[in-house]
Amino acid sequence: MEKGTDRSAASVRAVEIGVAIVILVFGLVVVIDTYSLGARWGDDGPQPGYFPFYVGLLICVSSVTILARAWGNAALAEDSFVSRGELKKILIVLVPTVVYVSTIAYLGFYVASTLYIAYFMWQLGRYSWIKTVPVSVGVSVAFFLIFETWFGVPLPKGPLEAALGLG
Repeated sequence: MEKGTDRSAASVRAVEIGVAIVILVFGLVVVIDTYSLGARWGDDGPQPGYFPFYVGLLICVSSVTILARAWGNAALAEDSFVSRGELKKILIVLVPTVVYVSTIAYLGFYVASTLYIAYFMWQLGRYSWIKTVPVSVGVSVAFFLIFETWFGVPLPKGPLEAALGLG
């Protein structure tokens, strides 16, 4: 194990507080958005935002409860949620996946998938380029044939597909 990888990167308390805040923000968005639709009982029954409004309130109350419990429990600060070594392994997969998803809109599904597969084969699998290139390109060609040709499901295309007349 590398030096410092067994140290905690985040405590259970910090993670619970962070998640509770994210859920609270989500609940507040639901409450505010559905209130504008109408969250009251009208003459003819519930308005469009009635039930979602109360679900949003329930989400807010739940998240505040989790937040208060985590904030008040000092013992949770002692427990490690994830070590630095574990977090590094998570980020090695998470960061390229976020990049992949965000580049689909610009490069298209097939080019982004080819690069994504190639990255993982080369960087994490330690395969040579002689194996990486044909597999990553072959998988994307197979995806194209399956989705576009056989099932007729168009996936996002980028400039390469447009240049090849496939877009």
